Amino acid sequence: MSDHITEYQGSATMDKITSLAKRRGFVFQSSEIYGGQNGAWDYGPLGVELKNRIARNWWKEMTQLHDDIVGLDAAILMHPRTWEASGHVENFTDPLVDCRKCKTRFRADQIPPENLAAKKCPDCGGDLTDTRKFNLMFKTHIGAVEDEAGIIYLRPETAQGIYVNYKNIIQSNRMKIPFGIAQIGKAFRNEIVTKNFIFRTCEFEQMEMQFFVKPGTDVEWFNEWKKRRWAYYEKLGVRMDSLRWHRHGPDELAHYAKDAYDIEYLFPMGWKELEGVHNRSNYDLTRHTQYSGKDLQYIDQENNNERYIPFIIETSAGLTRTLLMLLCDAYDEEKVISEKNSGSAEGNASGDTPHGTGGSADDWRTVLRFHPAVAPVTVAVLPLMKKDGLAELAQDIRSGLKEDFATDYDQAGAIGRRYRRQDEAGTPFCVTVDYESKENGTVTLRFRDSMEQIRVHKDELAKRLYQEIKAYKRIK
Repeated sequence: MSDHITEYQGSATMDKITSLAKRRGFVFQSSEIYGGQNGAWDYGPLGVELKNRIARNWWKEMTQLHDDIVGLDAAILMHPRTWEASGHVENFTDPLVDCRKCKTRFRADQIPPENLAAKKCPDCGGDLTDTRKFNLMFKTHIGAVEDEAGIIYLRPETAQGIYVNYKNIIQSNRMKIPFGIAQIGKAFRNEIVTKNFIFRTCEFEQMEMQFFVKPGTDVEWFNEWKKRRWAYYEKLGVRMDSLRWHRHGPDELAHYAKDAYDIEYLFPMGWKELEGVHNRSNYDLTRHTQYSGKDLQYIDQENNNERYIPFIIETSAGLTRTLLMLLCDAYDEEKVISEKNSGSAEGNASGDTPHGTGGSADDWRTVLRFHPAVAPVTVAVLPLMKKDGLAELAQDIRSGLKEDFATDYDQAGAIGRRYRRQDEAGTPFCVTVDYESKENGTVTLRFRDSMEQIRVHKDELAKRLYQEIKAYKRIK
């Protein structure tokens, strides 16, 4: 556990992150031409690639690397009784207060206690309303008539879709306890306050895994999944001293939880929850048994047909919140004296600066140090010049890499400026095609983090990239 840092020490600020996200096509405000929609965001070309790679990496970690976990994609619209059984209709609420003067809305548990006691707005000093409960579920109607019988909810979490399908998966896939079910999907919460960019939004995606275990083994499995989830972020190349565990106290535990820990990340706005690991006991399946009338006991055929309702260990992470964490964690600004130049042809589009300096021997660069496994673009191919067949050769090389890697092509401007653009997009590798490439088939392979440049034969390029990705270690 790494929790010794008390203040944010990275280069990123939320203003820098939001500015870069829009400028480079990671994230846009939803419906921006109409003034924007609060709590909703659109993911641009780089953003959707980053989001998809995070999801695929998580999915691989959970299903491909675990023989005892299978996947599911449950419907967003579920029978309304689902949410009565889960406790969401009764308990899924936030305490809400409004300022009568400035009209600002607050969660009562997130304003200073002295302001709440005095009913005084922390922003303007105006009078606050009484605290009232506010259900976070979006309610709509299904069918032709908008009446009480047609009320349905947009799911506020993906977990319940797993619970109601748990028996189906046991029967169809012959699963034996312990086993898990993983799911990635949209969830919707009518948040009182949406802030800090994409950290808290009304529409988001969850990456959840529910692991079903025999009662009495739940503590052991709970500790095991804490270890596994911590190790996952290390594999992603996250700065581990920016992560810590937070255990839920008695007043924080959800109504279903026997024990709960959060992995918190030190965002620019402070320590915030990134992922939860929860021991949900047998609450969920017991409630669904009661409300549906269906027997959800597990029958252990290898142990004299012993029957029991399994305990559930849950790991739950936000996909878009993970994306924000990776943006913050990867963001860096550094002063560049000069780029290492090993065997590459010198000169650039203007012919007046060394290959790779971008017009200055002493400047600053913004760089996103994504792990290559999640970077939106893995490798960019750059012809040194547009003429003399270099552009055509570069396009051929890119075509040969497309099948296995996410690629980009850029021929506009000085080569150093193109390196800077790729650094800012988080591209871990650049391939520069120059006149030597025409002579002997070698290209310059440039590494984002170290800015080191080496010569590699184009026919060996894919193999070398695979090796570098597998062996990647963050150097800063």
